[in-house]
Amino acid sequence: MLVHLRRARDLADQEYANPITLDELAAAANLSKYHFLRLFKATYGITPMEYVSQRRIERAQDLLRATNLTVTEVCFAVGFSSLGSFSSRFRALVGESARDFQLRYAEGAPHIPGCFVFMWGLAEVSNSGEAKNQRVP
Repeated sequence: MLVHLRRARDLADQEYANPITLDELAAAANLSKYHFLRLFKATYGITPMEYVSQRRIERAQDLLRATNLTVTEVCFAVGFSSLGSFSSRFRALVGESARDFQLRYAEGAPHIPGCFVFMWGLAEVSNSGEAKNQRVP
């Protein structure tokens, strides 16, 4: 059973920046949605969507530390569709605002310019301003 859950967790790790549903994760595990939800929570201690959210925040921390992207650009690049939900989730998991987190790392090593992040396919912004995950060939 753990192999099935790992398949879904791997999918969440790969597709965290894209919209992903509980149905898609359950399908990756070859389980019904509700059975998958119960097993995932019992095994990992959090729901599948909390796991995806956690993964997005981890990636956001990386981008805030290493790039000069704005908090809004990072929010969309990691798959959140709302700055408000990103900000509250970031604060809940990290213990400070995304802006304060970014300012702590502002001094020190040079940051990767945001244009390079998007150019190299780490994230792609559509015309609506929403970022989409793009794979580097």
